Formats: sequence, C-alpha cells, structure tokens
Amino acid sequence: MAEKSFKYVIVGGGVAGGYAAREFVKQGVKPGELAIISKEAVAPYERPALSKAYLFPEGAARLPGFHVCVGSGGERLLPEWYADKGISLILSTEIVKADLASKILVSAAGESFKYQTLVIATGSTVLKLSDFGVQGADSKNIFYLREIDDADQLVEALKAKKNGKAVVVGGGYIGLELSAVLRLNNIEVNMVYPEPWCMPRLFSEGIAAFYEGYYQNKGVNIIKGTVAAGFDAHPNGEVKAVKLKDGRVLDADIVVVGVGARPLTTLFKGQVEEEKGGIKTDAFFKTSVPDVYAVGDVATFPMKMYNDIRRVEHVDHSRKSAEQAVKAIFASEQGKSIDEYDYLPYFYSRAFDLSWQFYGDNVGETVLFGDADSNSATHKFGTYWIKDGKIVGAFLESGSPEENKAIAKVAEVQPVASSLDQLAQEGIGFASKI
Repeated sequence: MAEKSFKYVIVGGGVAGGYAAREFVKQGVKPGELAIISKEAVAPYERPALSKAYLFPEGAARLPGFHVCVGSGGERLLPEWYADKGISLILSTEIVKADLASKILVSAAGESFKYQTLVIATGSTVLKLSDFGVQGADSKNIFYLREIDDADQLVEALKAKKNGKAVVVGGGYIGLELSAVLRLNNIEVNMVYPEPWCMPRLFSEGIAAFYEGYYQNKGVNIIKGTVAAGFDAHPNGEVKAVKLKDGRVLDADIVVVGVGARPLTTLFKGQVEEEKGGIKTDAFFKTSVPDVYAVGDVATFPMKMYNDIRRVEHVDHSRKSAEQAVKAIFASEQGKSIDEYDYLPYFYSRAFDLSWQFYGDNVGETVLFGDADSNSATHKFGTYWIKDGKIVGAFLESGSPEENKAIAKVAEVQPVASSLDQLAQEGIGFASKI
C-alpha cells in the first residue's frame, strides 16, 4: 500500500482536532499540507452535545448542526470546508502504530502516513465496568457515551424502551447530564455512585446538596455510597437488573455508565515523556520529542496560574490548547515567539433548566452564597473558594452572562477575602465589583 505523506498530521478527529484544523487555516497552511486522521466516521463535532441536546425527546440536535467550531460561536466546519481548504480528512481510520523516530503512523488497514510535524489529539476513552471485572458487564443495553455512535445506540434504546427503567452508574458529569435527559424522555431513573455526594471532584457538599435535592424533585432516585457489582440479563442478552454491592437489586431496561475516562496515550508509550497519566508538554504543547505536540485530554501541561502541572479533561481546554499548539508550530517555523499558555480552568454544565459555570481552583475553604434551596423557584446561588486569604475559585448557578464574566474575573484576579461572612452576604455582588 502506498505511503501517504503530509507536512502536518493531526491524529484524532475530536474537538481538539477540529479546532487545530481551523487554526492551521488561520495560520496559512497550504492545500495538501495537512491531514486529520480520525477513527470516527464523521468530521469533528462538539462532543458535549451528545449528553445534552442529542438525546432530547423533541428538537434533538443532529449533525451537521454541531460540527466544530459552533460551540465557541465560530463558523461550523462542515466536511466540505476541509476539502475546500485542501485538508485531507481521513475518516474511519484507526492508527494502531506510531513510530515517532521514523515519523510514520500505521493504520489498522495497513496504510502508512508520513509526517514532518505531528499533533496528538487522541483524547480519552471511557472506563468500562468490564475493565474492573464486573460480572455481566457485557450484557446488551449497557451504554457508555463518548462518540456519536454511542449516542445513536442510546437513542435507539430509548425508542425501544419507552417509559422504561434506567440505572445510571456514576455521579459525575455524565451521570448528572444523562440522568436529566433520561427523565426528559420519561424514563424512570436510579442514579448510583459510591461517593458521599455527586460530582465530588468539583462540587462542595453544599453545592451537591442543591443538585441532589433538585434531581430528586425531578424524579431521579439517588443511591449513594455503593457501586454496581453485577448485572442480570434476560435470555436475549439484554440487561434486566443491576446488583449493587450493598445487596440491593434494581430493575433496569437500560444502564448508562459514566465512571471516568483515561487518556489515549498507548500508541506513544515508551517514545515520549509522560506525567500524571498524560503526555508531558511545555507551555506550547511541545512534547519531549521534536516536532511532536500533544493537546486536549492527553496533554499534561504547565498551569501557569498555580505554578504546577496538570491534565485537564474539558472541551474548553481542548479548544484552546489546540489553538496554542498550532500557533506555536508556525511561530517556531518563522523564528518567532508567542506567549506561554496561561489557562484559567473553566467547567460548565447544563441540565433540566439549570446551568452552572466554574472558574479557577476548587481548593481551600468554601463560602456558599445566594439561594441554594433545591425547592426554590429562582435557584441562583454560588460558592467561592478561599486559599491563603485569596479567592481562588468561583462557581455560579443560573448566572447571567455578565455575572459569569464577573466570577471568571474573580478567579483570575484572586482578590483578598477579608471576611468570609461578608463574602457570603455580598455573594455575586462581590464579584460584580471586581
């Protein structure tokens, strides 16, 4: 099979791959110089839609509606866009071997791709219950959500199991967003997770109490402090019950699992320096190997604000790190320099009629402010995190665009918090004055 050769190759066709392509065009890439190789069958799209509008019972999102870069208010890059720009969009192609020394990638079909500069944008893959040896985890109708094919299978199951019962395993992002959208589809939901409260990596106990109460009011039954230990199946192989570690058994027509993800770094093991589970990069997303960059979920990078190194799994960082790497590639070729990546951590979610945003770092003491009563009609509330006398993080539910900008500024500026009581009293008013 003939070897294909490109000046630049992006391996991975997710959010980071799509935003990197747009930046390559902005920087003046010439037709024929760039290829994106993706194991998915569709052009890069905004992945967050899969756990939200894609599963709506009415007015559901469908491609081409959410191809990148609409998620950040940019032009939607349809498959034709890549062709128009002379970019080779190589879909349904899984890379199974990467030889960074020879600058060659090999696909499952045996095709070889030669490059001069490589951008690794392979993202993450979901952790599966079968990875933990959970009995019966290969039953039908147990779903994971990462790619559009997964979402399509879940849509079909929702049609087949109208008004049925679902068990959602996991209380993080996927657990919360999918429990909400399953209820919108009139599915009975049990959400199960081992932690003392939902979304423990980000939420304080006070924040979580609101969402747990709100979800229960919407008909989601929350079971904390235990895990799925096994599954029973019908003779046709479809799941019929979830066995919990605490002995309870839950009926289920559908099971959706969201227990975390791991970065896809296997192709590059032993060839590139790794740290904290990801590929180690500098502030320009250069790896330890010349002409190889890593962006998005797979990159462990210097977090300038906090003087440490981190790996961030979020769409906002996927977009921004991809743009930074491509700018750095062109600056390097032109003998120019660009600013170091200075990232303000940002997370958000939407579910039911709720919408929250978080900026900064969730360390130190917390101050809860506003109306955090899950029965309230307004449900506008937030939290500040205070470390060493300074506000280092801010969270806000149901904020206006101006208020969300204000909490972002607080997290960036890190103002002194002289009195926690006063901070609780002023609430969002404090941020609005910064």
